[in-house]
Amino acid sequence: MPTTRNYDKELTDSNNKENEKYAYNFDFDVLHPFMIKSFEPYFKKESMLELGSYKGVFTKHLMSFFHDITCVEASKVAITEAKEMHGDKINYVNDVFEKVALPKRYDTIVMTHVLEHIDDPVFVLKRINEEWLADGGRFLLVVPNANAPSRQIAVKMGLISHNSAVTSAEAEHGHRCTYSLDTLERDAVAAGLNVTYRTGIFFKALANFQWDRLLKTDIVSKEYLEGCYQLGQIYPDLCASIMLVCEKGK
Repeated sequence: MPTTRNYDKELTDSNNKENEKYAYNFDFDVLHPFMIKSFEPYFKKESMLELGSYKGVFTKHLMSFFHDITCVEASKVAITEAKEMHGDKINYVNDVFEKVALPKRYDTIVMTHVLEHIDDPVFVLKRINEEWLADGGRFLLVVPNANAPSRQIAVKMGLISHNSAVTSAEAEHGHRCTYSLDTLERDAVAAGLNVTYRTGIFFKALANFQWDRLLKTDIVSKEYLEGCYQLGQIYPDLCASIMLVCEKGK
């Protein structure tokens, strides 16, 4: 049986190492906008369910496309901060995916950098397929990529043992696994979902903390960032994150 988890503690940076943080400016300023760019062609613009909303930063992007948004988040601290940002514009549900009861099905469901935190990911994906995703709806799933060049370089440097390893810092923040495209699709298919498209988001050869330093300079232009995004569509297995577009399976 899994141990009882403290979701508030998992989202807190309890150490001072800049390369072991829970969230980085790279995530907020670079990766989030490119996730939205990848998502937009697949949005069904009726009701939206965000599974794992953290402190509402990514939700802010979704509000440009949806008026009916429900967010499920296990951390009370995260929801408190999200409510301070968005007020009553969002329907927040403080519960875990394994137990939450939702009142309806949703036309678009997003889960970004969350599945790798779940104790039984196939069980939760089954709930998405069987209980929450509307007929004709789409589920947009994104996780960090085990095969990102930055991670492969860390293996060659001896910092981590293998591409899909869960480091001690990642485990402290609730990571249970590190996905690659094949294992991500394996779990989606095992849950009964119909995977219709797979891709990567943002070619990435530097670690997040290195990107945070770089973004404070004028070395990287918007055109360079766009180039990394477009290159990632050619080489999805070498991206910061990997993405599946899923529909309800039979």
